[in-house]
Amino acid sequence: MPTIYGQKLTRREFERRVGAMRQIAGIELVTLADGSERGVRALEFRTGAGLDFSILIDRTMDIGRFDYRGVPFAWQSGTGFRNPAYMDPMGDGGNGFMRGFSGLLCTCGFDHVRQPDKGDADHYDLPLRKEIAYPMHGRGAFQPARLDGYGEIWDGDECTLWCEGTVGQVQVMGENLTFVRRVEVRVGMVDVRVVDTVTNRGFSRTPHMLLYHINVGWPLLEEGARFVAPVRGTFAANIPRESQQTGWRTQSDPMKRFIQQVFDHDAVADRNGRIPAALVNDRIGLGFLVDYDARQFRCLQQWQAFGEGVFGFGIEPATAHWGNRADAARRDEIVWLEYGESRSYATTLSVLHGAADIAALDARVESIHPVSTDEFPQRTDQPPGGPFVSTLPRIR
Repeated sequence: MPTIYGQKLTRREFERRVGAMRQIAGIELVTLADGSERGVRALEFRTGAGLDFSILIDRTMDIGRFDYRGVPFAWQSGTGFRNPAYMDPMGDGGNGFMRGFSGLLCTCGFDHVRQPDKGDADHYDLPLRKEIAYPMHGRGAFQPARLDGYGEIWDGDECTLWCEGTVGQVQVMGENLTFVRRVEVRVGMVDVRVVDTVTNRGFSRTPHMLLYHINVGWPLLEEGARFVAPVRGTFAANIPRESQQTGWRTQSDPMKRFIQQVFDHDAVADRNGRIPAALVNDRIGLGFLVDYDARQFRCLQQWQAFGEGVFGFGIEPATAHWGNRADAARRDEIVWLEYGESRSYATTLSVLHGAADIAALDARVESIHPVSTDEFPQRTDQPPGGPFVSTLPRIR
């Protein structure tokens, strides 16, 4: 039974008060019409609980805006929500991703993540093709989707807003991967459930990797904001300890000439195999929580881009740890899909509102594992093996 403006209402009671659901909550299909965003279709969600967000259909069904009671949570860059028609993934030496990188959720994959790289092509039936060039964060990012449906579903007195879309990453005599995303949120709630399924529709054994670049900006991100997660240590950092400009736990305000910092954390799952990771701002009494399945995502990566005019913070569940493609292959972290095989991922994105929500998260994290107190972790070349790897089920 949804709680709307402080009242718990049955479906009948709710419908007695409005002539149309959209007065309070719902989804509207719109098209962006100006500049480099022109032609991008979006679904605008309103949950009736103060949460409004947009699903960018033509950008891999990713989340663009994410506002709670007028407070913007999502980090946005000057690129805007660029239409994929204007994107060149292999541009700028394979760094074309950075020409359109913006929004709360940017999905990276489906067969490569992180820096531009190359890999063998011998798993495909094209003898003259010796290697594959992979752009930054793969070709799955910023792809137009087929909108399979959207709307509202009543189940008794509960109403769920939903949408679903399909993205294809296909090359003749190469990969043939489909990515299906379903997004659901209940009316009167602030918890968004994202379920993704990647399937190999081709007849060649195909590699698969996935990373969620989940990006938060000001005003939630500011000096003193806390990164809260059951982290017992850090496997790797892109910057040596002595050169790190700010701690990973306690965030700073924007800095001049800030070099982005990336950490690969050793996070501990709860008894259900899930890991909570959040950015919390105690001053304004708000937080943003990512709750994901550690059996689906091996790695919890953190991104700090605190340069002036950039100022973004990322929570990044990923299927492989820090390093290049060869490192992931050596650690057996590239998932290989045969024809018809799939991998699914279920993640929840939530708003924390008020001291009680924040205290409950702190207590939950503390019960899983006390947060590491080392603000400036030592850089290592690769994440080690050992207890962390052995405690998680292998993903096959």
